[in-house]
Amino acid sequence: MTQLIKRIQERFPKMSANQKLIANYLLQNYDKAAFMTAQQLGETLEISESTVIRFAAYLDYDGYPQLHKALQDMIKNKISTVERLHLSLDDKRHNIIEKVLNSDIANIRRTLEDINPQDFNKAVTQILKARNIYIISLRSATSLGQFLHFYLQLILKNCRIVSGMSVFFEDLIAVSPEDLVIGISFPRYSRQTIEGLKYAREKGAHTIAITDSVTSPLAPYAEYVLAAHSEMASFIDSFVAPLSLINALIIAVGTNESDKTTTALSQLEDIWDRFKIYYTENGDT
Repeated sequence: MTQLIKRIQERFPKMSANQKLIANYLLQNYDKAAFMTAQQLGETLEISESTVIRFAAYLDYDGYPQLHKALQDMIKNKISTVERLHLSLDDKRHNIIEKVLNSDIANIRRTLEDINPQDFNKAVTQILKARNIYIISLRSATSLGQFLHFYLQLILKNCRIVSGMSVFFEDLIAVSPEDLVIGISFPRYSRQTIEGLKYAREKGAHTIAITDSVTSPLAPYAEYVLAAHSEMASFIDSFVAPLSLINALIIAVGTNESDKTTTALSQLEDIWDRFKIYYTENGDT
Protein backbone atom coordinates (compact mmCIF):
# COMPACT_ATOMS: atom_id res chain seq x y z
CA MET A 1 0.00 0.00 0.00
CA THR A 2 1.38 3.38 -0.95
CA GLN A 3 1.67 6.23 1.54
CA LEU A 4 -0.96 8.22 -0.36
CA ILE A 5 -3.57 5.46 -0.22
CA LYS A 6 -2.81 4.89 3.46
CA ARG A 7 -3.34 8.58 4.26
CA ILE A 8 -6.63 8.68 2.36
CA GLN A 9 -7.95 5.57 4.08
CA GLU A 10 -7.00 6.80 7.54
CA ARG A 11 -8.61 10.23 7.09
CA PHE A 12 -11.60 9.24 4.93
CA PRO A 13 -14.21 8.91 7.74
CA LYS A 14 -13.68 12.54 8.84
CA MET A 15 -13.55 14.06 5.35
CA SER A 16 -16.07 16.58 4.09
CA ALA A 17 -18.28 15.74 1.12
CA ASN A 18 -15.95 17.47 -1.35
CA GLN A 19 -12.89 15.84 0.19
CA LYS A 20 -14.49 12.42 -0.15
CA LEU A 21 -15.30 13.26 -3.77
CA ILE A 22 -11.62 14.00 -4.44
CA ALA A 23 -10.46 10.96 -2.48
CA ASN A 24 -12.71 8.57 -4.36
CA TYR A 25 -11.65 10.00 -7.70
CA LEU A 26 -7.94 9.67 -6.84
CA LEU A 27 -8.35 6.08 -5.70
CA GLN A 28 -10.32 5.07 -8.78
CA ASN A 29 -8.59 7.23 -11.41
CA TYR A 30 -5.08 7.84 -10.09
CA ASP A 31 -3.64 7.08 -13.55
CA LYS A 32 -5.53 10.07 -14.98
CA ALA A 33 -5.15 12.32 -11.93
CA ALA A 34 -1.37 11.89 -12.11
CA PHE A 35 -1.38 14.04 -15.25
CA MET A 36 -3.77 16.71 -13.98
CA THR A 37 -3.05 20.09 -12.45
CA ALA A 38 -5.02 21.16 -9.39
CA GLN A 39 -7.17 23.32 -11.66
CA GLN A 40 -7.89 20.45 -14.07
CA LEU A 41 -8.77 18.10 -11.21
CA GLY A 42 -11.13 20.71 -9.79
CA GLU A 43 -12.79 21.26 -13.16
CA THR A 44 -13.23 17.50 -13.62
CA LEU A 45 -14.97 17.22 -10.24
CA GLU A 46 -16.76 20.59 -10.57
CA ILE A 47 -15.15 21.98 -7.44
CA SER A 48 -12.73 24.85 -6.91
CA GLU A 49 -8.98 24.63 -7.38
CA SER A 50 -8.52 25.91 -3.82
CA THR A 51 -10.54 22.94 -2.51
CA VAL A 52 -8.13 20.57 -4.25
CA ILE A 53 -5.15 22.43 -2.78
CA ARG A 54 -6.66 22.32 0.72
CA PHE A 55 -7.25 18.58 0.27
CA ALA A 56 -3.50 18.10 -0.32
CA ALA A 57 -2.78 20.00 2.90
CA TYR A 58 -5.39 17.88 4.72
CA LEU A 59 -3.35 14.81 3.75
CA ASP A 60 -0.22 16.50 5.19
CA TYR A 61 1.38 17.26 1.82
CA ASP A 62 3.25 20.53 1.34
CA GLY A 63 0.87 21.69 -1.35
CA TYR A 64 -0.61 20.06 -4.44
CA PRO A 65 2.75 19.49 -6.25
CA GLN A 66 3.76 17.01 -3.53
CA LEU A 67 0.43 15.20 -3.76
CA HIS A 68 0.80 15.22 -7.55
CA LYS A 69 4.23 13.58 -7.25
CA ALA A 70 2.79 10.90 -4.96
CA LEU A 71 0.23 10.10 -7.66
CA GLN A 72 2.93 9.88 -10.32
CA ASP A 73 5.04 7.62 -8.12
CA MET A 74 2.09 5.20 -8.07
CA ILE A 75 2.10 4.77 -11.84
CA LYS A 76 5.75 5.12 -12.84
CA ASN A 77 6.31 1.48 -13.65
CA LYS A 78 2.73 0.56 -14.47
CA ILE A 79 1.45 2.85 -17.19
CA SER A 80 2.42 2.11 -20.79
CA THR A 81 3.33 4.64 -23.46
CA VAL A 82 0.06 3.89 -25.28
CA GLU A 83 -1.93 4.62 -22.12
CA ARG A 84 0.03 7.83 -21.59
CA LEU A 85 -0.77 8.90 -25.15
CA HIS A 86 -4.49 8.34 -24.61
CA LEU A 87 -4.35 10.31 -21.36
CA SER A 88 -2.65 13.21 -23.09
CA LEU A 89 -5.28 13.14 -25.84
CA ASP A 90 -7.91 13.67 -23.15
CA ASP A 91 -6.44 17.13 -22.59
CA LYS A 92 -8.55 19.40 -24.80
CA ARG A 93 -6.17 22.35 -24.68
CA HIS A 94 -4.72 23.07 -28.11
CA ASN A 95 -1.69 25.17 -27.17
CA ILE A 96 0.72 22.25 -27.05
CA ILE A 97 3.89 24.34 -27.16
CA GLU A 98 2.78 26.39 -24.14
CA LYS A 99 1.88 23.23 -22.23
CA VAL A 100 5.17 21.48 -23.00
CA LEU A 101 7.45 24.46 -22.35
CA ASN A 102 5.71 25.30 -19.10
CA SER A 103 6.08 21.70 -18.01
CA ASP A 104 9.80 21.79 -18.83
CA ILE A 105 10.22 25.03 -16.90
CA ALA A 106 8.47 23.45 -13.91
CA ASN A 107 10.74 20.39 -14.10
CA ILE A 108 13.88 22.56 -14.04
CA ARG A 109 12.52 24.68 -11.18
CA ARG A 110 11.65 21.60 -9.08
CA THR A 111 15.03 20.03 -9.82
CA LEU A 112 16.79 23.18 -8.65
CA GLU A 113 14.72 23.19 -5.45
CA ASP A 114 15.31 19.50 -4.69
CA ILE A 115 18.94 18.96 -5.72
CA ASN A 116 21.37 18.33 -2.85
CA PRO A 117 24.41 20.60 -3.47
CA GLN A 118 26.61 18.44 -1.25
CA ASP A 119 25.81 15.29 -3.20
CA PHE A 120 26.35 17.18 -6.45
CA ASN A 121 29.79 18.39 -5.33
CA LYS A 122 30.74 14.92 -4.07
CA ALA A 123 29.68 13.45 -7.42
CA VAL A 124 31.94 15.94 -9.22
CA THR A 125 34.83 14.99 -6.92
CA GLN A 126 34.23 11.31 -7.65
CA ILE A 127 34.27 11.95 -11.40
CA LEU A 128 37.59 13.77 -11.07
CA LYS A 129 39.13 11.02 -8.91
CA ALA A 130 38.05 8.02 -11.00
CA ARG A 131 40.63 5.98 -12.87
CA ASN A 132 38.02 5.03 -15.46
CA ILE A 133 34.44 6.23 -15.91
CA TYR A 134 31.74 3.94 -17.29
CA ILE A 135 28.37 5.40 -18.34
CA ILE A 136 25.30 3.17 -18.56
CA SER A 137 22.38 4.85 -20.33
CA LEU A 138 19.99 2.74 -22.36
CA ARG A 139 16.82 3.15 -24.39
CA SER A 140 15.37 6.69 -24.23
CA ALA A 141 18.16 7.81 -21.89
CA THR A 142 20.83 6.84 -24.44
CA SER A 143 21.19 10.40 -25.73
CA LEU A 144 21.81 11.71 -22.20
CA GLY A 145 24.67 9.28 -21.70
CA GLN A 146 26.20 10.05 -25.08
CA PHE A 147 26.13 13.78 -24.33
CA LEU A 148 27.81 13.26 -20.94
CA HIS A 149 30.36 10.87 -22.46
CA PHE A 150 31.29 13.26 -25.28
CA TYR A 151 32.37 16.03 -22.92
CA LEU A 152 33.85 13.93 -20.11
CA GLN A 153 35.95 12.03 -22.65
CA LEU A 154 36.99 15.33 -24.18
CA ILE A 155 38.22 16.65 -20.83
CA LEU A 156 39.36 13.58 -18.89
CA LYS A 157 40.18 11.00 -21.61
CA ASN A 158 39.06 8.11 -19.40
CA CYS A 159 35.36 7.74 -20.18
CA ARG A 160 33.46 5.01 -22.02
CA ILE A 161 29.87 4.11 -22.85
CA VAL A 162 28.48 0.73 -21.83
CA SER A 163 26.18 -0.45 -24.61
CA GLY A 164 23.02 -2.45 -24.26
CA MET A 165 24.11 -5.08 -26.74
CA SER A 166 24.88 -8.70 -25.91
CA VAL A 167 28.29 -7.75 -24.47
CA PHE A 168 26.73 -5.51 -21.82
CA PHE A 169 28.29 -7.17 -18.77
CA GLU A 170 31.50 -7.92 -20.64
CA ASP A 171 31.91 -4.14 -20.91
CA LEU A 172 31.83 -3.96 -17.12
CA ILE A 173 34.03 -6.95 -16.36
CA ALA A 174 37.15 -4.83 -15.77
CA VAL A 175 35.46 -2.45 -13.32
CA SER A 176 37.44 -2.03 -10.10
CA PRO A 177 37.23 -0.03 -6.84
CA GLU A 178 39.25 2.77 -8.49
CA ASP A 179 36.58 3.22 -11.17
CA LEU A 180 33.26 5.06 -11.34
CA VAL A 181 30.04 3.83 -12.95
CA ILE A 182 27.31 6.35 -13.76
CA GLY A 183 23.83 4.94 -14.36
CA ILE A 184 21.23 7.11 -16.11
CA SER A 185 17.63 5.96 -16.23
CA PHE A 186 14.13 7.38 -15.84
CA PRO A 187 10.66 5.79 -15.69
CA ARG A 188 10.04 3.26 -17.08
CA TYR A 189 13.46 2.26 -15.77
CA SER A 190 15.77 0.11 -17.86
CA ARG A 191 16.35 -3.23 -16.12
CA GLN A 192 19.88 -3.53 -17.53
CA THR A 193 20.88 -0.14 -16.17
CA ILE A 194 19.76 -1.17 -12.68
CA GLU A 195 21.55 -4.52 -12.92
CA GLY A 196 24.68 -2.86 -14.28
CA LEU A 197 24.83 -0.41 -11.39
CA LYS A 198 24.23 -3.25 -8.92
CA TYR A 199 27.03 -5.29 -10.51
CA ALA A 200 29.40 -2.32 -10.27
CA ARG A 201 28.70 -1.94 -6.55
CA GLU A 202 29.29 -5.64 -6.00
CA LYS A 203 32.72 -5.21 -7.62
CA GLY A 204 33.49 -2.32 -5.28
CA ALA A 205 33.29 0.48 -7.86
CA HIS A 206 31.98 3.93 -7.00
CA THR A 207 28.54 4.67 -8.41
CA ILE A 208 26.37 7.66 -9.29
CA ALA A 209 22.72 7.51 -10.36
CA ILE A 210 21.18 10.23 -12.51
CA THR A 211 17.49 9.50 -12.20
CA ASP A 212 14.16 11.04 -11.23
CA SER A 213 14.10 10.62 -7.44
CA VAL A 214 15.75 9.06 -4.40
CA THR A 215 13.08 6.34 -4.54
CA SER A 216 14.24 5.23 -8.01
CA PRO A 217 15.26 1.56 -8.26
CA LEU A 218 18.77 2.78 -9.15
CA ALA A 219 19.12 4.55 -5.79
CA PRO A 220 19.99 1.50 -3.62
CA TYR A 221 23.07 0.87 -5.78
CA ALA A 222 24.30 4.47 -5.95
CA GLU A 223 26.59 6.31 -3.57
CA TYR A 224 25.17 9.57 -4.85
CA VAL A 225 21.74 10.09 -6.37
CA LEU A 226 21.36 13.18 -8.56
CA ALA A 227 17.62 13.58 -9.07
CA ALA A 228 16.11 15.52 -11.95
CA HIS A 229 12.38 15.78 -12.59
CA SER A 230 11.20 14.37 -15.90
CA GLU A 231 7.40 14.51 -15.70
CA MET A 232 5.51 15.12 -18.92
CA ALA A 233 1.79 14.55 -19.42
CA SER A 234 2.25 12.67 -22.67
CA PHE A 235 3.77 9.52 -24.16
CA ILE A 236 7.35 10.78 -23.74
CA ASP A 237 9.33 11.95 -20.74
CA SER A 238 10.87 15.38 -20.51
CA PHE A 239 14.68 15.23 -20.43
CA VAL A 240 15.15 19.00 -20.23
CA ALA A 241 15.93 19.01 -16.49
CA PRO A 242 18.15 15.88 -16.63
CA LEU A 243 20.13 17.43 -19.49
CA SER A 244 20.46 20.67 -17.54
CA LEU A 245 21.78 18.70 -14.57
CA ILE A 246 24.28 16.93 -16.82
CA ASN A 247 25.33 20.32 -18.23
CA ALA A 248 26.05 21.46 -14.68
CA LEU A 249 28.14 18.33 -14.03
CA ILE A 250 30.21 18.85 -17.17
CA ILE A 251 30.79 22.53 -16.42
CA ALA A 252 31.78 21.74 -12.82
CA VAL A 253 34.28 19.12 -14.03
CA GLY A 254 35.65 21.45 -16.68
CA THR A 255 36.03 24.28 -14.18
CA ASN A 256 37.88 22.06 -11.72
CA GLU A 257 40.16 20.75 -14.47
CA SER A 258 40.61 24.07 -16.27
CA ASP A 259 44.14 23.27 -17.50
CA LYS A 260 43.05 19.96 -19.01
CA THR A 261 39.96 21.58 -20.49
CA THR A 262 41.96 24.42 -22.04
CA THR A 263 44.51 22.02 -23.52
CA ALA A 264 41.82 19.71 -24.92
CA LEU A 265 39.84 22.54 -26.48
CA SER A 266 42.97 24.13 -27.97
CA GLN A 267 43.94 20.82 -29.58
CA LEU A 268 40.44 20.37 -30.94
CA GLU A 269 40.33 23.88 -32.36
CA ASP A 270 43.57 23.15 -34.24
CA ILE A 271 42.14 19.91 -35.64
CA TRP A 272 38.81 21.52 -36.55
CA ASP A 273 40.60 24.35 -38.32
CA ARG A 274 43.01 22.05 -40.15
CA PHE A 275 40.31 19.78 -41.51
CA LYS A 276 37.72 22.56 -41.92
CA ILE A 277 35.12 20.81 -39.77
CA TYR A 278 32.82 23.80 -39.40
CA TYR A 279 31.16 26.08 -41.89
CA THR A 280 32.65 29.57 -42.20
CA GLU A 281 31.20 32.74 -43.70
CA ASN A 282 33.82 32.90 -46.44
CA GLY A 283 32.42 29.67 -47.83
CA ASP A 284 35.08 27.26 -46.57
CA THR A 285 33.77 23.97 -45.16
